[in-house]
Amino acid sequence: MKSTQDYHWPEPIVRVQSLSDSGICTIPTKYVKPLNDRPCLSHFSDVNIPTIDLEGINNFKEISEACRDWGFFQVVNHGVPPELMDEARQVWREFFHQPMDVKQSYGNTPKTYEGYGSRLGVEKDAILDWSDYYFLHYLPGYLKDYNKWPALPSSLREVMEEYSKQVVNFGGRLMKILSENLGLKEDVLQNAFGGEDIGACLRVNFYPKCPQPDLTLGLSPHSDPGGMTILLPDQHVAGLQVRRNANWITVKPASHAFIVNIGDQIQILSNAIYKSVEHRVMVNSTEERISLAFFYNPKSDLMIEPVKELLTTHNISPLYPPRTFDQYRLYIRTKGPQGKSQLGESNKSNPQHDKCN
Repeated sequence: MKSTQDYHWPEPIVRVQSLSDSGICTIPTKYVKPLNDRPCLSHFSDVNIPTIDLEGINNFKEISEACRDWGFFQVVNHGVPPELMDEARQVWREFFHQPMDVKQSYGNTPKTYEGYGSRLGVEKDAILDWSDYYFLHYLPGYLKDYNKWPALPSSLREVMEEYSKQVVNFGGRLMKILSENLGLKEDVLQNAFGGEDIGACLRVNFYPKCPQPDLTLGLSPHSDPGGMTILLPDQHVAGLQVRRNANWITVKPASHAFIVNIGDQIQILSNAIYKSVEHRVMVNSTEERISLAFFYNPKSDLMIEPVKELLTTHNISPLYPPRTFDQYRLYIRTKGPQGKSQLGESNKSNPQHDKCN
């Protein structure tokens, strides 16, 4: 595996938004996916991931079933003000429409990925995704550097500080539910993450209009390497797809809902009782999309392994060896999105059975 120790991208960075704005009719070959990896744009159904009312009387049971069966669910009545969610989306949309020289001043490197970026992974000649992004740290506090948060629009830092605080609180509530649903005390999973000393970071995804959306993806299939992802989706443009057996299910976002998915670290801690699930993102030719993925992660240097109490209670063997989160996420930072291969699971889809819904 190539290391990121030289902290340089293997090729000159091209901003996807600039390609889109240039009016090209054909996308460069470096964005064209192999035939079997291309999206199906013509098949849709009414199937959707579960939607859970956090104030509902059955929310514990519904979350348990969703974590075991889907790995994804939407949450409404979560306690984060709708107007704050709208503001968060809007300030980032305004950032991505700043002049290019403003955005370029925040250009990132593979060392931390923090800042304005256009690729994941450092392998030369890799097939790239049709997206730009902005990555920033929130927790632990010593990693949070406001100088690396965009200064424009002027309200962005204030809005994102409040938004991040609220989402961390929401994540903590979910962690208690996830822990209790495993038959554990409510603080077991949180303590495995480091208690109050967790990691939290944000990736804002910007998917420009694409002249050939049938040939590429905004984000390749992958499961999230961290603990839990709390996604604020685009309210008006669908694009996120979740793998469900041999199908790709297009998520239909509920109004002011968060989309929550289990990450690999919770799959490891639960010894695969909870499932992290592959997902990908489609793009389209008529509308841009924006989404905010907030990653609620373990402290990076803690050893993550299946909870011993679970193994003892169910008299089962651990499925995963101990690893720190830092060791684990090096894989995706080096290779980019690669299905669930970093968990040691086969992610190769069968082209004869892969379907879109």
